[in-house]
Amino acid sequence: MPKKVWVLFLLCVGLVLGCRSREQAMNGEGTSVRAMTYNIEDVRTADLRRTDHPRLQRAAARIQHLAPDVLLVNEMTYDQPGDPGYRAGDPEGRNAQRFVHHYLSTPQADSLDGLSYRTVMLPVNTGLHSGLDLNNDGQVTPAVPEIPGAPEDGSVPSQTDAGRTYGNDAWGFGTFPGQYGMALLVRDDLTVLRDSIRTFRLLPWHEKPNASVPLDTTSFEPWYSPAEWAAVRLSSKSHWDVPVRLPNGEVLHVLASHPTPPGFDGVARRNNHRNHDEVQFWSDYLNQASYVEDDSGRGGGLHDDAPFLVMGDLNADPDDASIFRNAIRHLIGHERVDGGVVPEASPARQADYPDLDPDDTSRWGARIDYVLPAATVAVDDAGVWRPAPARVPDVPVSDHFPVWVDVRVGP
Repeated sequence: MPKKVWVLFLLCVGLVLGCRSREQAMNGEGTSVRAMTYNIEDVRTADLRRTDHPRLQRAAARIQHLAPDVLLVNEMTYDQPGDPGYRAGDPEGRNAQRFVHHYLSTPQADSLDGLSYRTVMLPVNTGLHSGLDLNNDGQVTPAVPEIPGAPEDGSVPSQTDAGRTYGNDAWGFGTFPGQYGMALLVRDDLTVLRDSIRTFRLLPWHEKPNASVPLDTTSFEPWYSPAEWAAVRLSSKSHWDVPVRLPNGEVLHVLASHPTPPGFDGVARRNNHRNHDEVQFWSDYLNQASYVEDDSGRGGGLHDDAPFLVMGDLNADPDDASIFRNAIRHLIGHERVDGGVVPEASPARQADYPDLDPDDTSRWGARIDYVLPAATVAVDDAGVWRPAPARVPDVPVSDHFPVWVDVRVGP
């Protein structure tokens, strides 16, 4: 479908399904929440132990400028044993707190204010070795390889051949445990209902009905052996449902994930298949599909009247014909999603980036980062934040741009 036709279709869907939210917006109803997702590109524990990391200082400045109430950060290492920056005996999963303490709480410019957040950081599959030959190269190397230190200038570290060999057999690609993790930051006066958080990190891929099974394109046999297919996990990082109580008592569900990129996978296109099913999981969750079971053993999806935001770097562009079966189109068009909300860069930044479409969220020209609101919440504004070219440093903060949406929830 041509891009203009597809956008028009989504706008029509939004008009039909989002009537209640539009009425709320006109009436000024609901608690206002600015939600933002930002892939800050492979930030590691050693980076977060520093207080002067150049990329993190600039990332924090952008976050302080936009001042989100709810922020999902993609590609922040979940610190744990096996992570080269982890120190034995330290509590795990503290990197989000380090980011808040060392960077976000301190104004990064005279015109900016420090921000205080509650943090949620949970285990991910990336870099956890499976013990299986998942890429069928005849090698299984479960020992974490030596990882080079991060460059002093703050640039993104390069991968090594040994790291890629290790990562290709992990439950989710990562050159060490916890790499490319996720962190949810929530404004201090909002309450994370921690006992009600649901995670789907361990859900076996094969349990999804009509799973997109990778095939060897030469033999047309399944890429994974029966034992591997029984074990391999659907989520390359994790899928989270984090309920957040707002000051008006409403509970907003943050549905967070970071599916694998649909590439770097050889003849079986196994990452294409997996990305499709990782994205489609959220449609299934909204449909309350019977196979859905979280890591605590609780079954079922999200109840019908729950307000929610689907957030994260989903690595899928609805305008990309090469994306396998394009599950993102189905999610955007879901009856419970306001797919008519398409964040765009400001007119000035659109002119500054003539090689990008207005809704592109990555520097290489794709819409892959999302804050998709429920059709039952009001949407006041949305945008893709891009830096002015004159302000782009020699070492870019990230190859992604922050994406934000202002919503109103409840009465």
